Amino acid sequence: MPFTANRAFKRAPRLLVEAKGMYYTAADGRRILDGTAGLWCVNAGHCREPIAHAIAEQAARLDYAPGFQMGHPLEFELASRLAELLPGDLDHVFFANSGSEAVDSALKIALAYWQAKGEPSRTRLIGRLRGYHGVGFGGISVGGIDTNKKQFASQLLPNVDHLPHTHDARNTFARGQPEHGRELANELEVLVQRYGASTIAAVIIEPVAGSTGVLIPPKGYLERLREICTRHGILLIFDEVITGFGRLGAPFAADYFGVQPDLMTVAKGITNASVPMGAVFVRRGIYETVVNATEQGIEFFHGYTYSGHPLACAAALATLGVYRDEGLFERAASLAAYFEDTVHSLRGAPHVVDVRNLGIVAGIELESRPGKPGARAFEVFTRCFNDENVLIRTTGDIIALSPPLIVEKEQIDEIVGSIKSVLERVD
Repeated sequence: MPFTANRAFKRAPRLLVEAKGMYYTAADGRRILDGTAGLWCVNAGHCREPIAHAIAEQAARLDYAPGFQMGHPLEFELASRLAELLPGDLDHVFFANSGSEAVDSALKIALAYWQAKGEPSRTRLIGRLRGYHGVGFGGISVGGIDTNKKQFASQLLPNVDHLPHTHDARNTFARGQPEHGRELANELEVLVQRYGASTIAAVIIEPVAGSTGVLIPPKGYLERLREICTRHGILLIFDEVITGFGRLGAPFAADYFGVQPDLMTVAKGITNASVPMGAVFVRRGIYETVVNATEQGIEFFHGYTYSGHPLACAAALATLGVYRDEGLFERAASLAAYFEDTVHSLRGAPHVVDVRNLGIVAGIELESRPGKPGARAFEVFTRCFNDENVLIRTTGDIIALSPPLIVEKEQIDEIVGSIKSVLERVD
């Protein structure tokens, strides 16, 4: 089982057998309120009829089409629909099947671009400490979570370095974007001086770092990174696997912050998690440079058997329709202030040392037990599930909340109230 203590789980399994709207149904029949949109991904709520119908209809019409030297209309229709949502000239799409695949694809596109530009010395990739970019070798190399690397450290990509993370004790209990930390972006200038701009291909970051415990970018930080990358001709990649499709109350974090990346990776909410899919969004000039560098034949030697899978495309098109028809991005924006006030009501609750939030995502950091990092938060997770019928997510000693965008205020109250109740009973 992925990212799971297998032996412990199999002694006391937590099994889900159905889902609808805001709720899972556990194997014992209990309704479980979903405080995490599955794994940050079920943005429109579970088992939505338009999406399920589109998948079933497509499976009966065209179950699979090969993606090598062949295509099908839905993948082009979906790419066009996505391009209409995207900011600036991010108007080309490369389909994958997960966030991990999207990240590795984006890194390859960046390297292919510099080869095509006649600057093959640009091979260095810059990530950020505490960053999460999936579990491919490219993703864990540019990622900055040590526990994800330690079993594979001898086989990581070369020519990788990392910016410092943006967690700053001066920002404790900040609401929305914190005031302190813009200057941390200047560390990119330090790396430019160390290696030379002509050796750096790309910088990849999450606009909001999710899996590490919801780290919100300080005011001006992303703008400063964009400025430095532009000055030195470095590609800027936004990993929006979590922030894409409404999590911040805008289509993408790039829209919310008003910062244009050169490439963007997405997954999760693109299909409401109903069928696996990932994608890389690419600026027009990058696409044209890569495909025009080869006179004939294959321009980009990369792809997957299931790139642009017909069922995933049908699911994604239906998902975009639900987002649009129900105004879910706008709904998330309208709920953000209430969500913020509610999660910050945990300030002063037992063991809580920080609360961070933006849009409809929050991180609640707990004091660790001596010598047992992560144990307190995991106990809160299991007690919320077993005693309160609420699903939360934890990473280390941080509780992460990211409910579906259809969440009601009363359900926000219930999620946060359950956490508070459990915190009062935890040693």
